[in-house]
Amino acid sequence: MLSRTAENLYWIGRYMERAETVARLMEVGSRISLLPSSQGYRSDWQSLLQAIGSYDAFAKKYGDPVQRNIESHLFFDRDNPSSICSCIYMARENARIVRTALTSQVWDAINSAFQEMRDLERTPRSELDLSRLTEWTMRHSAQLRGSIEGTQLRSDGYDFLNIGYFLERADSTARLLDVKYYVLLPRIDFVGSGLDNYQWMTLLRAMSSHRAFHWAYGGEITAEKIAHFLILNPNCPRSLLACASELLFHMDRLGRQYDRASSARTEARSVLARLVETSTDDIFEEGLHEFLTGFISQIASLSGRIHESYLSGDLT
Repeated sequence: MLSRTAENLYWIGRYMERAETVARLMEVGSRISLLPSSQGYRSDWQSLLQAIGSYDAFAKKYGDPVQRNIESHLFFDRDNPSSICSCIYMARENARIVRTALTSQVWDAINSAFQEMRDLERTPRSELDLSRLTEWTMRHSAQLRGSIEGTQLRSDGYDFLNIGYFLERADSTARLLDVKYYVLLPRIDFVGSGLDNYQWMTLLRAMSSHRAFHWAYGGEITAEKIAHFLILNPNCPRSLLACASELLFHMDRLGRQYDRASSARTEARSVLARLVETSTDDIFEEGLHEFLTGFISQIASLSGRIHESYLSGDLT
């Protein structure tokens, strides 16, 4: 496969997973802003923008961090490269370039999302509430994922799509966890309080993991259980361990197909090994924020290695 084709497929996965992540962040902010004991949506939304590194760009264009402006920035704003509209547009552009490498069902799923997005952009904002926007995004993301899993040939193109998906998902799970633990909780003495538990529950619901968590751990929600579920539980599809395992699985497939080693594959194996050898006690001893920051840095480094190993040369 040509490296430029591999890169287009890789970025389809990354952009669509990123769009879903932004929708989940919007849902986190919306739910927490409704909590009566919270400091109000202004503080919560501002915290989310700071956590995803978008606050300066938002403040420069919009100024006041009120909810309507933040919704516009995170969903519609084409000047924001991580907005949902920007991500879907770029995913569709990458898909258009490599349309012959995709099944008709996968192309239709991406193109339908793009066409419906254009209709949303033309709809008066007064007719669009936040829940409709987030549900729309997650529904189309799920439809595309189902089309890939149900129809795409298990060739190297399938592997590059999934490497993009799982790399982005690992990064986004870590960021969502960090938003909760380091940004949203106002003071350390709130740990274990009703506000703390409500925020953890909100995070689980936003990640569509609330019921799965209770199946795995029972009714009581604690920081330790959440950390284990979203970091170290291989049965949770969004856990860091599950994402790292899937990344290495698809890189191993590429290694067998191309019959060569790569620095990206070695680094992916290192990321997985660190998670396998870690316990929740180790994580909290290091500090959850510090652990997550380190993991996000590892994922950024792995992203660079993937580009060097697979996307900067001819992968024939």
